[in-house]
Amino acid sequence: MKNKPVSEVCNEFSLGTLGLPEFSRVLEHGYVPEHSARFMRAMSCGEPFIVRDHLFLAGGDWLMAVGYPLTGPYHPQSFSEALRESIKRIRPARCWSVSPALPEDLSGHCVEQDFYYILPVESRVQSRLLRLAQKASRSLEVEQGREFTPAHEELWKEFVHNRTLPARVRNMYQRTVHVLAGVPELFLLNAWDENGNLAACLLLDPGPKRFVSYLIGAHSRINYVPYATDLLFREMIELSRDRGKEFIHLGLGVNPGIRRFKVKWGGTAHWPFEFAAWEEKPEAHKESKVHPVPFMEDKFKFFLNLPEQRRLAMIWELEKNGRRSWIAGAAHFYPYSFRLDMRRLFQEVDTVLCEGPLDQVSMDIIADFGKNPDPDTPRLSSMLTDSEIKNLEKVVLGRNFWSRLLNMSLENGPDVRYYLAYTKPWLAFFTMWSSFLRRHGWEQSVDREAWDTAQEMGRYVLGMETISEQLRTLDSIPVDRIVRFFRDCHNWSGLKKRYETGYLKGELDRMFGTSAEFPSRTEMVINRRDERFLSRMLPFLEKGGCAVFVGSAHMLNLRSMLREAGFSVHRRK
Repeated sequence: MKNKPVSEVCNEFSLGTLGLPEFSRVLEHGYVPEHSARFMRAMSCGEPFIVRDHLFLAGGDWLMAVGYPLTGPYHPQSFSEALRESIKRIRPARCWSVSPALPEDLSGHCVEQDFYYILPVESRVQSRLLRLAQKASRSLEVEQGREFTPAHEELWKEFVHNRTLPARVRNMYQRTVHVLAGVPELFLLNAWDENGNLAACLLLDPGPKRFVSYLIGAHSRINYVPYATDLLFREMIELSRDRGKEFIHLGLGVNPGIRRFKVKWGGTAHWPFEFAAWEEKPEAHKESKVHPVPFMEDKFKFFLNLPEQRRLAMIWELEKNGRRSWIAGAAHFYPYSFRLDMRRLFQEVDTVLCEGPLDQVSMDIIADFGKNPDPDTPRLSSMLTDSEIKNLEKVVLGRNFWSRLLNMSLENGPDVRYYLAYTKPWLAFFTMWSSFLRRHGWEQSVDREAWDTAQEMGRYVLGMETISEQLRTLDSIPVDRIVRFFRDCHNWSGLKKRYETGYLKGELDRMFGTSAEFPSRTEMVINRRDERFLSRMLPFLEKGGCAVFVGSAHMLNLRSMLREAGFSVHRRK
């Protein structure tokens, strides 16, 4: 292996709020990639600091918490205390955390679960793998360097385009140039073929004392050479031994293909990994029991600017052992607001539960997942005729004479054909349906309004499902039902009217009696989740003072399930 010359770089990089002794301590005791403080600083553009033996990074309006303590065992309560102390100090709007297990107050914000995989450098490598690497070495030259060339850029683009990756992993590929410039110890391990094409590459971080971190990598299908990545893994093991490291940090499993490759080379799941994302409200909002209106004229403006208000009829009062709570059927899209009624209700509760996290960070993660389907994901564009797609465009966007005349067309509507051809079917379904409703003035969301109002009032707000669970549910929506729903788009106006009337009156049968073919009303989406929701809301309902918001269709089963659990269930008066 030849070493490519590296330009002289000053090692006296700014260490943010970490002094040199603390910085050295992090590198000495660190055992996960996030403990590489210099890399994390360059990657996030934030400043590192330590609170109670935990590393944090902050920048602008955000905070990143690393829940793996530098010394000693992990205790969720200790991490939670350090996190709260940091939030109080930084006052961020957006927060992320990684930890072996989320503290209880963050469990509703979990968006990813995985394991860190490690490979001890003295592990015996299977002779079969060494033979494969040796075979690849006959047609490839391995080089260690720091220059990110146009060939690297093309390889990264090719690899990311053909993979479904979490947003934060995709971000690492996008920021490679910036990170290399800011962290002098990082380097690229390249495999070049005899024609000067880049067949594979790994980005490695040898900064921490105990390990080399395999950050990201890619292999080319265009300039394909069999076993190129195996060759780079062999070289990575050898250079880690030469540097006196204990182990190679292989990162997360990410997906079955990547996980199999890491395990093939001897990687083992070592530390659990849970990633959370959420939004914090300003401290003043948390302390206030009402919407902040510092001046009387602002108070009038607040009420004047509210959307048209209604009283929430789709709500039931629950009681057991003298303790009261409430459960409401939510409308994910609706033309009216229930904010004032919610504010009155939330005066009686200290906890509000929703189906899942509804902060903008979590919503963006779900949308990003829907916009990056696997190559074998069915595409709706191939299942609908051009005539059917044109009809769908007319219904969704209002592109007809009368819609334009009555100013009911959607000027900034979605690109229907893009969603049908390039996104997951469930994202296309929700985008088309919500855009149709928005064109008719349905600008509100009951569950999102509950989430935001509860946070404004300082209530304890939790999602009952993780984003991973929600994504699995979304992927289960049958494609054939979505196709039928799109073909029947001429019936959407009637469905909308029945739903609007039924919801205002709290009439479940009227809302769902004629909509069995609504794509998301399936056993997996409704019935199985009813059991999950019940098990997760019961501890809060037993204590009382809780308001739960679930999709209205779940109330068909949950009312009887709650009665069987010993609660009295009756309409709120």
